[in-house]
Amino acid sequence: MAKITYIEHNGTRHEVEVPNGLTVMEGARDNNIPGIDADCGGACACSTCHVYVDPAWVDKLTPKDDMEEDMLDFAFEPDPVRSRLTCQLKVTDELDGLVVQMPEKQI
Repeated sequence: MAKITYIEHNGTRHEVEVPNGLTVMEGARDNNIPGIDADCGGACACSTCHVYVDPAWVDKLTPKDDMEEDMLDFAFEPDPVRSRLTCQLKVTDELDGLVVQMPEKQI
């Protein structure tokens, strides 16, 4: 299980424990965290679970694959370094302490 901090665009913080095997998106959905819409349900077919990863975590995550890179092109104000789709981030013990911030809106 990993403790993940989700920060809304307005600065509101939500620290939740997410079971291993789920995605960071599922952790937000299951804990009613606003700001992650997840319209495609985790199929990497939209960009509505887009977040900005805390700079300290960027190099600790698995690299983006081509499909995630393509979907991030449709996200609201993507950052080439920090933007990730939370449906593509599988929770493990190594993600304990992860911090992500939601964009102003999801598109």
